[in-house]
Amino acid sequence: MFTNQTFKSWNLPSQLQSGLDKLGWEFATQVQKDTIPLARKGLDIIGQARTGSGKTAAFGIPILESCKPTGKFQALILTPTRELANQVSEEIDSLQGEMGLKIITVYGGTDLEKQARKLQDGVDIIVGTPGRVMDMTRREFIDMSSASIFCLDEADRMLDMGFFPDIMWVVEKMTNRQQTLLFSATFPQEIIDAANEFMNEPEFILTNTEELDLPPIDLFSVRIGRANKLWALSRLLLRMDEDDQTIIFCNTKRMVDLATQRLRKHKFSVEGLHGDLNQNQREKILDRFKNGEFKTIIATDVAARGIDVDGITLVINYDIPNDVDSFIHRVGRTGRIGRSGEAWSLVSKDDSPQLSKIIATYNLDVSESDVPDLNDGVDELVKHQDDYQENSSVFGFVTLQLDAPSSKIGSSRNITEWFVNAIKCDELAIGEITFEDSSTNVQIHTSKIGLAIKALEKNQMNGISVKSSIVN
Repeated sequence: MFTNQTFKSWNLPSQLQSGLDKLGWEFATQVQKDTIPLARKGLDIIGQARTGSGKTAAFGIPILESCKPTGKFQALILTPTRELANQVSEEIDSLQGEMGLKIITVYGGTDLEKQARKLQDGVDIIVGTPGRVMDMTRREFIDMSSASIFCLDEADRMLDMGFFPDIMWVVEKMTNRQQTLLFSATFPQEIIDAANEFMNEPEFILTNTEELDLPPIDLFSVRIGRANKLWALSRLLLRMDEDDQTIIFCNTKRMVDLATQRLRKHKFSVEGLHGDLNQNQREKILDRFKNGEFKTIIATDVAARGIDVDGITLVINYDIPNDVDSFIHRVGRTGRIGRSGEAWSLVSKDDSPQLSKIIATYNLDVSESDVPDLNDGVDELVKHQDDYQENSSVFGFVTLQLDAPSSKIGSSRNITEWFVNAIKCDELAIGEITFEDSSTNVQIHTSKIGLAIKALEKNQMNGISVKSSIVN
């Protein structure tokens, strides 16, 4: 039988407990229940935990309890991105209540001298990204031998971003390290191998991956070709109410820029967010978004790590993420603090296998939907395009079904010649022709299919009018 675990039952230091009380936190999440008692004993821990599971407090509370407000560097927390470093730092600072610990963020893209002065004034806990932490260590603003606790957050993303050599460099400099905490949503073999190198008989905390604590959100998918994703996106944005806020996810920085440019061209007020923007630019955009100055942000997964806005009611996957866990990170951005939310995924033919994998992995209930209609009185801002790529074969042919049998429209040779003459195309643009009892299927290359349909609408074939339709 499962029982709720209260934070008070752990008899934490009063100043730390006051921080929890101030936040209104009473009960521990599963990862916190599993992790905190072991971490308080000083054991090394490898924890499986996703964003939204409460993992920051799972490592933050034991770290805070172990540190004293001396101004001497005692604990290092490494994260893959600046945004996550800020997020972790803010949460730990809130948790510490009146402990008086000095927590400093150390990451690139900001004034190096300013960060150096802060470090020289004394620090108890550093939350940072690998590159800048290494830089500050080389410049002797950080003395790694001083810290006894090392925490690695989102290890799988660190691996994806190529940070593991840097992490091993940092570990080697921490000559007085006594406790290591490693958290990861997934466990590639490389992480297990590395952990065995620098951890001391770690305890494995494997929070049940099947039970996702997703907020109350409705999940939808729309089958749509890439040529019409912008049209579908515009329809979804035009349905937004005045109080709604939206995040659109793209897989690449270039796609963020393109989507931002195209939506602005069609009079949508949007901002793009990705790793090529400097820290000041990102923070200005995020502040304006949080203040409601604009309603829609377009972001990559890495850049979105710093977005923590309660008013987000709509998430749109313009691209389906390449890794399974990112889908959960994305859709979990909406439906916060008891609000309802929606997450829509625009799924091309190429995206379909990946979405199926995501649905199967998490046993998600994703409703297949058409692109929603516009509300009365709302004008279309992006035009729908003819797009035959979704129905084409690997060789680029689309099957056109004619509502007439061979007996009425002639042989394969006659049909091929008719199309060649009607649309002025090379014979190679006409593929295989097959006959059914009351219809004929003709394969036509995607580059000519639009012309072929128009030719049939305007001209008779062998003296009769023939209707056509695309075979899905």
